[in-house]
Order: sequence, then C-alpha cells, then structure tokens
Amino acid sequence: MTSAVVFAYHDVGVRCLRVLLEAGVTIPLVVTHQDDPNENRWFASVAEFSRSKGLKVREETLDIPACDLVFSFYYRRMLPPEVLKKGRQGAYNMHGSLLPKYRGRAPVNWAVLHGETETGATLHEMTAKPDAGRIVDQERVPIGPDETAVEVLRKVTDAAEKVLRRSISPLVENRITFKPNNLAQGSYFGGRKPEDGRIDWSKSAREIHNLVRAVAPPYPGAFFNQMKVYRTKIEKGTSKTIGPYQENGEWFAGCGDGKVLRLLEVEEQK
Repeated sequence: MTSAVVFAYHDVGVRCLRVLLEAGVTIPLVVTHQDDPNENRWFASVAEFSRSKGLKVREETLDIPACDLVFSFYYRRMLPPEVLKKGRQGAYNMHGSLLPKYRGRAPVNWAVLHGETETGATLHEMTAKPDAGRIVDQERVPIGPDETAVEVLRKVTDAAEKVLRRSISPLVENRITFKPNNLAQGSYFGGRKPEDGRIDWSKSAREIHNLVRAVAPPYPGAFFNQMKVYRTKIEKGTSKTIGPYQENGEWFAGCGDGKVLRLLEVEEQK
C-alpha cells in the first residue's frame, strides 16, 4: 500500500488530505503549522481534520519517516532537499497558480492585484528552488473583474482537489508524464504585508480596484489615512480631483487616470 507524508495547511490542505484518504493512501504523518493567535483563521484546520481521521499530527517538524510520496498542500515553508528525498517515488506540491506564472507566495492575491482573467492550481514536482519542478497537472479557473481574492481562492481550492483526484493513480503507480515548467516564461513574487494595502490615489481606477479586490476581507484590506476600503466599483464619470470625497453621504474617489471609483464599503478606523 502506498504511503505518503503530508505537509499541509489551509482549506487546500484539508481537501487534498481527504482525496488521499479516499484513494486508500496510508498517511503515517501529517505536518502542519501551529495557528497564529494574532491571525484571523477563516479557513479549515488541518490539525483538527487529521485528528478526526486518526492521523498522527506534528507541528513544524522536518523529522519524518521514509515513505513512497511526500506532499505539500499549501504548507507555508519550503521543504529542504533532505526531506524531499524521503519520498521514494517523489515529492510534490500543490501551488495556487498556473505555473510558471506567479511562483512564490500569495499567488492568488498577486493574480487578482495584476488584473489577471484566469489562474488555477498546479501539481508539480518539488525541487530545491520554489515552484520550479516539472508539472504533473493543472486546472484553470476564471477570475471575474469584480471577484475578490478569497472568492478566487475558493475556486482554486476546488481546482486543486480536481487536479489531485486526476493525478493520484498515476502518482501511486509511478507512471507520471511530466510537462515542462519553463521558468523563463513565468514570474516570481514574495509574500505580502498589511502595509502593501495602502492606496495610492495617483494610480488608475482599475489598479486601485484590483488592489481592493486583492486584499479584501478576510485579508487585511486596502486603506488610506484612517479608513479601510473593502469594496469598490468603477464609475462611468470622470473627476478633476484626486482622492476620496463624499457626495450625498456616499464615498467616491478620483483616480490618477481621471476616472472615479465608488467606495461601496468602507470602515472608519478609530
């Protein structure tokens, strides 16, 4: 029977663990992160799910047994080569983009921020470099012009489950046909901080709208001065001023390209 050690976190981690269990894969160990008490955890707990299935769980360890496969499902840290070598049939990661685009951290947020019209989930071979290994399979999902990052992430999570369901038999039977992951055609992005949500009104209405979508709750939110902006809409009119203003009790903002954003949902910070 095929065995797999799984490093996992978030909804993708839970959904992919369930796929492995349903496929009859033996999981001797699940490694996950300790939840940060200062972080708003709005997603499923890998630790709770694993314990409910009688699986052995550890937090933040690289001391793992030899196994047939090693998986990383939205685990937040790179796995070193000595861990990857523990998988006799390979080590594989589920990434939230269409590799080679958006390698690195927060791929869904970056895709929304840049106004992409599609993204997806990619299962790929893990190597010493981040998201650089050969591709096993991918599933595309569309990004609507007003969708927030969390709405897109839910679709990416569904796509990740589909990819793993298609791939698990070839992985177990060691008959994968890899596709190239041409890094020269892609891009790499680092993690994001709350400060990255600061709005620069000199940018275009579309750029600001995309920023708001990319960091909308449950992420920290876009902001200016003492106000957070959670949802916007690009209006048809134009403005000669730059920055936020009120009309009849509603908030608007003039942008650097002369277009106007309606600030549909704002929160004043005290």
